[in-house]
Amino acid sequence: QVQLVESGGGLVEAGGSLRLSCAASRSTFSSNAIGWYRQAPGKQRELVAFINTVGYTNYANSVKGRFAISRDNAKNTVYLQMNSLAPEDTAVYYCNAGTLRYGSYYAPGDSWGQGTQVTVSS
Repeated sequence: QVQLVESGGGLVEAGGSLRLSCAASRSTFSSNAIGWYRQAPGKQRELVAFINTVGYTNYANSVKGRFAISRDNAKNTVYLQMNSLAPEDTAVYYCNAGTLRYGSYYAPGDSWGQGTQVTVSS
């Protein structure tokens, strides 16, 4: 079983920043793309960003220009830097170990972390 552990969430004022971390095993990070998802109460879980094993990234339109995903295989960790946060970003954020299809489509795997809560106040 792949184990993923998210951390870094918390309460922040609108306009502030947070950095989320997703830690996993060396083998997981060397062989999988990693996606960040979020789920707000009453809403569908949505893909926020992903990064593949060689650093290719993609972002949801709602976070482009504000969020940045990065990967450090030496630390077996993927980060999500979140800037200019707004109340609409409030959600539980999850990381996922998946694969890419057609070079740019993220296909989620069955491995999820426990989630980390991000709350943005106005």
